[in-house]
Amino acid sequence: MNADLKANGQGNGQGNGSAPPSPGNGDSPPATDAPLSPENAQVIQLSRKDFVSDQEVRWCPGCGDYSILAQTQKTMPDFGVPRENIVFVSGIGCSGRLPYYMNTYGFHSIHGRAPTLATGLKLANPQLMVWVITGDGDALSIGGNHVLHSMRRNVDIKMVMFNNRIYGLTKGQASPTSEQGKKTKSSPAGTVDYPIQPLSIALAAEASFVARSVDTHTEHLQETLNRAGYHKGSAFVEVLQNCNIFNDGAFKDFTERDVREDRMLVLEHGKPMVFGKDRDKGIRLDGLRPEIVQLGNGTSEADLLVHDEETADPYLAFMLSRMWWPEFPVPVGVLRRVNRPTHDQLVEAQIQDATARQGEGDLQELLVSGETWVVD
Repeated sequence: MNADLKANGQGNGQGNGSAPPSPGNGDSPPATDAPLSPENAQVIQLSRKDFVSDQEVRWCPGCGDYSILAQTQKTMPDFGVPRENIVFVSGIGCSGRLPYYMNTYGFHSIHGRAPTLATGLKLANPQLMVWVITGDGDALSIGGNHVLHSMRRNVDIKMVMFNNRIYGLTKGQASPTSEQGKKTKSSPAGTVDYPIQPLSIALAAEASFVARSVDTHTEHLQETLNRAGYHKGSAFVEVLQNCNIFNDGAFKDFTERDVREDRMLVLEHGKPMVFGKDRDKGIRLDGLRPEIVQLGNGTSEADLLVHDEETADPYLAFMLSRMWWPEFPVPVGVLRRVNRPTHDQLVEAQIQDATARQGEGDLQELLVSGETWVVD
């Protein structure tokens, strides 16, 4: 069991220990949020360097984890949150090392239990900004149950799942997202299991923010992490990540620079689903199924599906979560973003209601009430 707690974020004149501003539910803090005071704005002037720890980064050369770490460090200053109010929690796997490299508080927890620790942290101190870093094996195998319940409870955490479709740390076994027929050390004749669709799982669990990005699409990844950070509620971000040692090129058929415009669909809220290098293709609904259409010859953008990430019903988002190459372009961006009360808000409201009805209570009186007896 490895449970490291570090506090590199204190001191250095970077924070004042005050509560962070409440993150909003969109691309930037909502207008209703109070901006930083002039005093705090002068104190909290963080840059990427402030979030880089003194630990040597140790992943395999060429690993996609380096990019995810870099984009995470770049986006953190945007939130205006003191480092001592930020916590990164990870499970077991290559992704589990990331908290060591963030100059904030952090836990390197046990296999699959990062969402559990994050839930407890958020309940104990709702002012914390809590990030969960996990992998496809850690989150969707031993940790599947914990992921589901943290999402359905709308715990205000930002869960980033590195998906490389393989167990990398333990040297190349099939993971819950490995494609059927994948030959690995644990499935030499090819795995017979059907792969899990992570975004479909998150949507079924009622996560209030669901998105996907790619490790090598750095600007898009940074924007996606930024939007997840501002969201108030359960955020689930799948990052398609390359393991160049045990599963090299897992997503290259549609993520490589020379093909991605024709094989990926970049989602934009309120805009038609258009893709292609010449933006000449789109997604239209044919009954209950999506279909690819060529624009022109009587078919225009007005005929296409318009992306709506804010609709309460998850039907559109779920359809997008099932689209995959080569049948369809792979959607990236925010599939769903809805606003609802968070877990800590609901628990606090319940406590306040009970206190209003029954008073503050007396622990000693409670301990000696009811069926009690004395042993001489």
